[in-house]
Amino acid sequence: MFGKIKGNIGLVGLLVALAPSVQAAESYEDVNEVISGMQENIDELEDRLMKVERSSALDKVSFSGDFRFEAHSIDAHVPAYYDGMELQNSIVNLLYGGSIPPDLTFDQLKQDFNAFMAFYNGLPPGDPQKDAIDAALAAAYGAAYKPGGDADNDIMYTSRLRLNLGADVAENVTFDGRLGMYKVWGDSTAVQVFNGQPTSIGVDGTTVGVPNSDILRVERAYFTWKDIAGSPTYLSIGRRPSTGGIPLNLRDDELRGGTPMGSLINYQFDGITAGYKITDVSTMRLCYGVGYESGFGNGQPLDSPHNDLNDASFLGINWDVYNTEKTFIQTTVARAFNVTDGFNGTVVMQNDPLTGAEIGAPLIMRYTPSADLGNIDLASIVLLRDEGLFDWFVSANYMHSDPNNVTTPFGGLFCDPFEVPESQDAYMIYVGTRFKFNEEKTKIGLEYNHGSEYWFNFAAAEDDIIAPKTSTRGDVIELYVTHRIHNNFVAKLGYIFYDFEFSGTGWHMGAPKDLDSTPVLGAQTYDEASMLTLSLSARF
Repeated sequence: MFGKIKGNIGLVGLLVALAPSVQAAESYEDVNEVISGMQENIDELEDRLMKVERSSALDKVSFSGDFRFEAHSIDAHVPAYYDGMELQNSIVNLLYGGSIPPDLTFDQLKQDFNAFMAFYNGLPPGDPQKDAIDAALAAAYGAAYKPGGDADNDIMYTSRLRLNLGADVAENVTFDGRLGMYKVWGDSTAVQVFNGQPTSIGVDGTTVGVPNSDILRVERAYFTWKDIAGSPTYLSIGRRPSTGGIPLNLRDDELRGGTPMGSLINYQFDGITAGYKITDVSTMRLCYGVGYESGFGNGQPLDSPHNDLNDASFLGINWDVYNTEKTFIQTTVARAFNVTDGFNGTVVMQNDPLTGAEIGAPLIMRYTPSADLGNIDLASIVLLRDEGLFDWFVSANYMHSDPNNVTTPFGGLFCDPFEVPESQDAYMIYVGTRFKFNEEKTKIGLEYNHGSEYWFNFAAAEDDIIAPKTSTRGDVIELYVTHRIHNNFVAKLGYIFYDFEFSGTGWHMGAPKDLDSTPVLGAQTYDEASMLTLSLSARF
């Protein structure tokens, strides 16, 4: 405001100074010339004032960020399996005599399949019809068999840009944001072809955590209102800082990037956090978020019959039990309500998930959920210690499913499409250590995690090219070396090895399959994979 007052005084002074020139003008042309000169001076003064105001505004906002280049070499193997989509298409054609109804729904398919199985099971041994069906099924399985093989990528480059913004809005109100761009060299399509991994579907929770395009996206944007009414209470609302939490930040030699535990939630979402600072070393938070909005953008009012889906939401308690320079203990308990069969997203599907038929063209599709599958409970605890010359951590994680009796073409909650869902329990352990040398410029780390058969967490935004390692149903070993060439210029050489025991890593739909048993899979998956990565990060 003071700047504007000074600007107005300056304009008045300019007009007073130019008044004699106007009075002394002898002709209409002279007056125009004087006025033209006045306008040029006014424009110049406005430009100067704009620069002052812009500088004043920018001084209130802090900017920082980082740019990371990575080179990856991937060595992966796919086990022998039966192509579930091809097998499904053969069975659907058998069921409908090769003439699939154009308006076929999953409920109708499920009803007709159950009737067919009742008819088949009622046939006596040796019946010609039963023998013919058996022969057709044997031929379908034979055609759907896929031998194992390598799935390597000798070299792949990625670039990631992150821009951080911060501002003091008021004495006890701050704003924080982060914009991000993450892409594979030579690809800015933003939509991937479905490859069996949940990270190949572009959803709200992974728009920056997974390479997609050169689009700069809003990863975080939230305000925090601290010391409300003089109490140790705070409120934070917006797109949450929910990626890169402890202990995942250690392997990149970064500070804690997210509020929730990285082994449990590594997923972007919009929500609210209400926190209470118990002591200087202990903070309790109640967190709420939305993973899927059912009533907007999905054409729900046009559905016939009307499909009333609930919003998928999250509610949890995140407690920094003890947080000092040397010791960090955190625990999290959360529930995901009304988890749907996926979230809104875009992808290129190669097969119709209902009939298994090839789509025949690389069409970009908007995926929309169709059913509430149930609830998922999560709990975790982590202990991190800084022993001076080295760090170490141990994390224990638990998952419990509470399913509805609902399945879709993709399956139900941890079950296949025509099965009855059952509650499942699962766990994941995660341990690691990091040694520090050369005045902590050089750090060598070793991490290991193991997930059980039904293990699932919300970690699709985890920055691992092959698959989120903390979601793995099996074993993962990671070895890395980081070196600070300068304080803000960091080099890293990393190696990660996955030993997948069961299919479905990262998925809450479908039953896990033993990968040593030549299973029926909806999409090919890895049984082993490894990646060597060299990266350089410039932080500013």
